[in-house]
Amino acid sequence: MAAAERRAFAHKINRTVAAEVRKQVSREHSGSPHSSRRSSSSLGVPLTEVVEPLDFEDILLSRPPDVEPGPLRDLIEFPADDLELLRQPRESRTTEPGVPEDGKLDAQARAAVEMYTEDWVIVHRKYQYLSAAYSPVTPETQRERQKGLTRQVFEQDASGDERSGPEDPDDSRRSSASPEDTPRSSGASGIFDLRNLAADSLLPSLLERAAPEDVDRRNEALRRQHRPRALLTLYPAPDEEEAVERSSHPEPPREHFGQRILVKCLSLKFEIEIEPIFGILALYDVREKKKISENFYFDLNSDSMKGLLRAHGTCPAISTLARSAIFSVTYPSPDVFLVIKLEKVLQQGDISECCEPYMVMKEVDAAKNKEKLEKLRLAAEQFCTRLGRYRMPFAWTAVHLANIVSSAGQSERDSSDSEGERRPAWTERRRRAPQDRASSGDDACSFSSFRPATLTVTNFFKQEAERLSDEDLFKFLADMRRPSSLLRRLRPVTAQLKIDISPAPENPHFCLSPELLHVKPYPDPRARPTKEILEFPAREVYAPHTCYRNLLYVYPHCLNFSSRQGSVRNLAVRIQYMAGEDPSQALPVIFGKSSCSEFTREAFTPVVYHNKSPEFYEEFKLQLPACVTENHHLLFTFFHISCQPRPGTALETPVGFTWIPLLQHGRLRSGPFCLPVSVDQPPPSYSVLTPDVALPGMRWVDGHKGVFSVELTAASSVHPQDPHLDKFFTLVHVLEEGAFPFRLKDSVLSEGTVEQELRAGLASLRLASPEPLVAFSHRVLDKLVHLVVRPPVIGGQMVNLGRGAFEAMAHVVSLVHRSLEAGQDGRAHCPLLAAYVHYAFRLPGTESSLPGGAPPVTVQAATLAHGSSRPTSLYLARSKSISSSNPDLAVAPGSVDDEVSRILANKGVDRSHSWVNSAYAPGGSKAVLRRAPPFCGAEPRQLLHEELALQWVVSGSAVREAVLQHAWFFFQLMVKSMALHLLLGQRLDTPRKLRFPARFLDDIVALVGSVGLEIITRVHKDAELAERLNASLAFFLSDLLSLADRTFVFSLVRNHYKQVTTRLQSAPNPAALLTLRMDFTRILCSHEHYVTLNLPCCPLSPPASPSPSVSSTTSQGSTFSSQAPDPKVTSMFELSRPFRQQHFLAGLLLTELALALEPEAEGASVLHKKAIGAVHSLLCSHDTDPRFAEPAVKARVAELYLPLLSLARDTLPRLHDFAEGPGQRSRLASMLDSDTEGEGDIGGTISPSVALAIAGGPLAPGSRASLSQGPSPASRGGCPLSAESSRTLLACVLWVLKSSEPTLLHRWAADLGLPQLGRFLDLLYLCLAAFEYKGKKAFERINSLTFKKSLDMKARLEEAILGTIGARQEMVRRSRERSPFGNQENVRWRKSITHWRQTSDRVDK
Repeated sequence: MAAAERRAFAHKINRTVAAEVRKQVSREHSGSPHSSRRSSSSLGVPLTEVVEPLDFEDILLSRPPDVEPGPLRDLIEFPADDLELLRQPRESRTTEPGVPEDGKLDAQARAAVEMYTEDWVIVHRKYQYLSAAYSPVTPETQRERQKGLTRQVFEQDASGDERSGPEDPDDSRRSSASPEDTPRSSGASGIFDLRNLAADSLLPSLLERAAPEDVDRRNEALRRQHRPRALLTLYPAPDEEEAVERSSHPEPPREHFGQRILVKCLSLKFEIEIEPIFGILALYDVREKKKISENFYFDLNSDSMKGLLRAHGTCPAISTLARSAIFSVTYPSPDVFLVIKLEKVLQQGDISECCEPYMVMKEVDAAKNKEKLEKLRLAAEQFCTRLGRYRMPFAWTAVHLANIVSSAGQSERDSSDSEGERRPAWTERRRRAPQDRASSGDDACSFSSFRPATLTVTNFFKQEAERLSDEDLFKFLADMRRPSSLLRRLRPVTAQLKIDISPAPENPHFCLSPELLHVKPYPDPRARPTKEILEFPAREVYAPHTCYRNLLYVYPHCLNFSSRQGSVRNLAVRIQYMAGEDPSQALPVIFGKSSCSEFTREAFTPVVYHNKSPEFYEEFKLQLPACVTENHHLLFTFFHISCQPRPGTALETPVGFTWIPLLQHGRLRSGPFCLPVSVDQPPPSYSVLTPDVALPGMRWVDGHKGVFSVELTAASSVHPQDPHLDKFFTLVHVLEEGAFPFRLKDSVLSEGTVEQELRAGLASLRLASPEPLVAFSHRVLDKLVHLVVRPPVIGGQMVNLGRGAFEAMAHVVSLVHRSLEAGQDGRAHCPLLAAYVHYAFRLPGTESSLPGGAPPVTVQAATLAHGSSRPTSLYLARSKSISSSNPDLAVAPGSVDDEVSRILANKGVDRSHSWVNSAYAPGGSKAVLRRAPPFCGAEPRQLLHEELALQWVVSGSAVREAVLQHAWFFFQLMVKSMALHLLLGQRLDTPRKLRFPARFLDDIVALVGSVGLEIITRVHKDAELAERLNASLAFFLSDLLSLADRTFVFSLVRNHYKQVTTRLQSAPNPAALLTLRMDFTRILCSHEHYVTLNLPCCPLSPPASPSPSVSSTTSQGSTFSSQAPDPKVTSMFELSRPFRQQHFLAGLLLTELALALEPEAEGASVLHKKAIGAVHSLLCSHDTDPRFAEPAVKARVAELYLPLLSLARDTLPRLHDFAEGPGQRSRLASMLDSDTEGEGDIGGTISPSVALAIAGGPLAPGSRASLSQGPSPASRGGCPLSAESSRTLLACVLWVLKSSEPTLLHRWAADLGLPQLGRFLDLLYLCLAAFEYKGKKAFERINSLTFKKSLDMKARLEEAILGTIGARQEMVRRSRERSPFGNQENVRWRKSITHWRQTSDRVDK
């Protein structure tokens, strides 16, 4: 009744007595807000220790997704379609497949056809694109999102413009504006007649009485209008330099091309036209002295001239009518020449006699020389009829491409105007001054972008019979570059050859590949084609083969028949590819030249008239058959050609024979040969022998000496052309086919010796040449994986080559990395190897399981609702040994847990389930050969990820070092193998705890511990390697979260943290380790299901300890209520044990932030930026993630960051002061921190703010400045945060406040003590000061200061370069800048500042 009689206003009086307020203030005052969080018992567990996470899988089993309503249901578990297996068709450039037809293929060709035709197998994580790693927020994306925002117009800018007065250059324009354009709030409106001003709209409800709740509700609704949905879109994007989690999928392997140029042959005209002339184009590099392209043959003859050869020609194939070619240049340089050679039909007479009419006769004298011309035409017609199938050298010239590229854009060229057309390269070079050549530089050597040029080449040089070789050509080309070229003194062959040179288009039409396949797009097969010319790069090109190519080039160099008796002067060499010894077995595999059939069975070299020791420049291009056997060989037949018809004399007289067997011990032969020539026809069965063998009864030219020089060059993606790779592939194919016995070089392999040879072949892979190893890297890695997954069975016994294959794989990866070091990405990953893992790698024998011919198959992910929980015995087995696959690992590498170490030291653990006993340990009698399982008729098969983990753990020091250098590759290989194992085996419906066996998980534990220990020990010796290892391990664990038991992965993370924490206590440079741990955490948190991994929908349980936390007991008396705060709410806003257990990853991230913000943190400035940047990046990704667009979902996401409010509040004194003026600066200090001078002295003088609180008076906003006087943040203990870090932290705080549930924030604020609430209000005021719009003038001032700073930096750089500042002065200046006291003098003698003394004391201890 007494309570009922109490007046109404009395119910609202706070009945908290002054004693309770004093007690509360004393408790809050007894500890500084900056006291170390490392040992704070209020959090239950120190932040330096990682709490044990909750069992993720068990929680999901006990909390099915159906319990959550609406969109929150998607936050409970990974989506069902999270993992997909895609079969992506391999991109083909040509309309035809380009592989040999199904028939008899040898093992090499069959493996190549499979490799270059099978589709890509991609494990696709459907939602990975939403993660911060693959969809980063960059300045570009920020600008795109800001385009839809409403442009804001601020009054102070408008008013400032109007008040600018006559100083404003736009004043006259503004004063002439109409009254309607003038803002009503501006003072400039007074210049107009008040009568002409429009009246303001009435406010009808201005004087109406309204309840405060209605006003608040209306104001809140108005505030939400036109509010940007994504707050951080208004803030600058995260720093890209700190984005260690940034990733991207590699580009699929593609055929290598250099810079491509298009050459079109337009016309060829001589002073006289009496016979057909044929042209050849090729590129030569003078510096490298190498021909860098194959030949391109073109025919620009008129129909009348072509008619002279009608008796010898068939209907020409359209591919031989090409007049344009695309050349590829990987290494453009000023030394590249386009060489043009001309040939004519063989006739009687040497080259000089045949060139004379072209050098003497002119077109203008045609009437005067009519009889001579008729005589020449008649003779040419007779020679074409009789000798039309033979050619002879005629003339040549060269175009210096660097001149074309460098001056093509200087002037327009009109192809019809002879004055504007280009002259030959040597005259162009002669006109240029030396300084012009020197200034051309590398830019002039880029063939990718220049203006098209039309050239008219007018001068050709006649060929010299004794100087036809490439060596002589290089001398001529080098001489052409000199200003005083000797070639100028020679009388030229006058002609006009018009050619166009331009950059090749990206997708040219009507293009043929070097194999004469139609390149897409090819709209009309009847159109005249353009040929792609195969490049022979000047230096090594490290690129993998991606298409089937099997070409052989034959280059006859010279022939010496000087000792040959008889009439052997007009010598021609015929080449044939023979499949046997019968003349009818010549295969049509020789590419035709111009205006002829596409393929021929024989081809001839040009003939040098009356020369018994001719030199050749000819190139023969052959398409190797898919199956090359021991009987396949090249047959060279030497003919004397009778140029003059004589009775009884044959046109061709064979005068010699020689041959080259193409296959020797399973390897394609190539390289230079100097062959003896037989006078007699070879005997039967000659093809299996070399001509070096002196066969009985045969006569040889010059006593069986080598008289014919020829060179074979293979451009093949089938035959490696490396002895070590050839041996390895041959042995693997022998094992696959079981073709025993087999001859390998000089030995015969049987089943008993092949194992030893194979081990030797695996070991010799490290000796392979880099270029072919990179080119065949996909095939090599596939074969190594095959040996691991499917060990060969020899003599009925399985031979486990896991260790040898793993070591070979490590060395192959190292060689590929070293060869492609210049092309690595920012994380030192080789794009070639990354593309292999992502696209090409597949588990052997799974082709039938892959989705083929159908749309991409989506494999359902496990829901875990139907599966049984994992037996507890499985955990027990894991706790007993770190590697059940290897019992001799007595101590886990890198383990820091004493209990685990004691368990591992126990040799009495039952290992009966292990596949490996002590004999299989490193150095044992059967090193790492696992026991063969009982043979059940099926092919034995191992799991690649299990073998990789085991071999890595037990590997020796040398191999382990090679693996550690490129750990990312083996981690990614394991991850894809695990994913394919789950996807193809339909195991995603299996509960995660049962997906992988315990022995494999134990090996993973050992592996992660070993790699973690390497990171810790190498961080001070090899920081770059430690950084790479750290990122690789983090990405590996992040990938495991999508595949394996997530609780198990969290335990791996926890173990790694414990390793780092233990090392931090004795590390000479803890900041380096902390930086790596921060990067590790940031990568882990970039997982696309990061929110789900933090169990956002499971309510926090009360603290596990029976006694409440200190923070809870100290907050019993809150500001607004005398009731005890809700412990669940308090736990959500602190880094408490329950929070860190449930939100494991978010707890790690915020713990790193809390430790970095501690005053005594090592390397504070760097850690500040990294920790705050990691949180900012995550929040930006949440803002842009469409899965979190709903307010209820975003509020649940924001709960993961609620402790950020407390962290920022406690860090307030060290945040940058954004307030302007001395009167406002003091307002930024917290109320409690105003008494830091008497910290800990409870009995001292009570500050005015505390007295006001005791009196129960309100804390007026205007009085905070006087109540919160305190020293500046710089004078408080610890390193202050920079302006950039402070602003970013405050932006994150605002995001949490905006996105969180308002009711939850109200409950938390109601439970805060008065000092904590005061600091929180100060934090909000600092946010206001930091982001307050200060007008255009302020921005102009900031820009001017930035410009001044850049000028200062420039001046300091000049001082350093010119030496005006010494090293000592620079060191002193830097030390002062790093000092937290700025440039204050005599800091050590100021008794009021003892920071230096405390630091030194701590170091001494």
